[in-house]
Amino acid sequence: MNKARWPVIAIMMLFCIMTLLPLGSVSALANSSTTAGALKSGSVYVISVTQKIESGLFSFMERGFQEAKKQEAALVVLEVNTPGGRIDSAEKIASLITDSGIPTVAFIMGDAASAGSYISLHADKIAMKPDSMIGAAALVDGSGRTVSNPKEISYWKSRMRAAAELHGRDARIAEGMVDSAITVDMPNIGKTKVKDQIISLSSSEAIQVGYADKIATSTEDVIKWMGYNGENTIYVEQTWAEKLAAVLTHPVVSTVLLLLGIAGVVIELLIPGFGVPGILGVASFGLYFFGNYIAGFAGWETGLLFVIGLILLALELFVPSFGILGLLGSASLIAGVVRAAYDTQDAFRSLAIAFGAALVVIIIVVWMFKEKGIWNRFMLKDELTKEKGYSASDERLELLGQVGSSLTILRPSGMAQFGDERIDVVTEGVFIQANTPVKVIKVEGSRVVVVAGF
Repeated sequence: MNKARWPVIAIMMLFCIMTLLPLGSVSALANSSTTAGALKSGSVYVISVTQKIESGLFSFMERGFQEAKKQEAALVVLEVNTPGGRIDSAEKIASLITDSGIPTVAFIMGDAASAGSYISLHADKIAMKPDSMIGAAALVDGSGRTVSNPKEISYWKSRMRAAAELHGRDARIAEGMVDSAITVDMPNIGKTKVKDQIISLSSSEAIQVGYADKIATSTEDVIKWMGYNGENTIYVEQTWAEKLAAVLTHPVVSTVLLLLGIAGVVIELLIPGFGVPGILGVASFGLYFFGNYIAGFAGWETGLLFVIGLILLALELFVPSFGILGLLGSASLIAGVVRAAYDTQDAFRSLAIAFGAALVVIIIVVWMFKEKGIWNRFMLKDELTKEKGYSASDERLELLGQVGSSLTILRPSGMAQFGDERIDVVTEGVFIQANTPVKVIKVEGSRVVVVAGF
């Protein structure tokens, strides 16, 4: 080839490249537009599952699903990060998901442990963050100890198995998340769950065994993965009452409220007239029951039990009942507090601490204001003293200094004659024979004191 033609060929190739580049850009833009256009624009509701699973969470999620259904939402995304909680509440939430008729994705952002995994398995799809986990669903009691009752384990294992089968997942793995006594082979990840172990899966393991459908880094990624552009995403937020209830039902806050309530009401009953302790006590009890009611732990009957208890205790102060009213009032009060709480053991613990601390506060306050105590109304405080004009009998002050004669032996009391009158007299401790001259040296009410020798 002639060397003179090389520059011409190079220029022609450069021209062709410059011509084709815009066409490639247009093609890429077209593909991009097509992809963007493929995303649907339906409304997506995002509901947070980031607390212990109990009736308060169910109430919050029920409200969220009702809003989503009312707005004809196309998708619900559950942001899951929970250590678990009550099985009965988890079953209600699971029914809420399956009965809603709205496509639901569980996006596990941290832990989907215990009842959290049960809820996640009821969603139509499961997405997980890279550092998240699902599983560890062994039964534990209120104090965190593992439950060993075979009937309870069998029931929970059957519920987990049914949840896994709902969307075609390996039911044996779900059973291994609950029962430490069984063996489960998981060849997809090269592991075998042996006795005394509980299955918990990382995000990558969950993908391999079919317990997750997608690894995503954010809720937005999950929404796009489900085919929606996310432009109409609604995050269901807790109301102020639900947020306040979450604070008021914290074990420490509940204990403080019970302490203030018990101390305030008792101090107001024992030292009436202040008003402030009574108002503080009633307000504290009101906040305690309000928080548990909004959280879904308590009903109106728990507050009624408590009020009846307070009334009976108040009556015990005024009505003789040999302690019966006090016992009934205490039982009613304790029943109201315990039934209103999420966990019975926590309630008893908080109540015991509050009673002990309140007793110390009550003793200190009663000692400081003992002059104003209600007990003063039942105590005779008037003194019948001579200075106030009271005398048990007429004083014979006119006898003072008179001289008479003892009629009987004074040892040390006896009878003496003063003029024409016989008087009961007493010496200062010495014996005086009869017919001895005596003189009155002191008169104290009806007591006439004499000495001999005059």
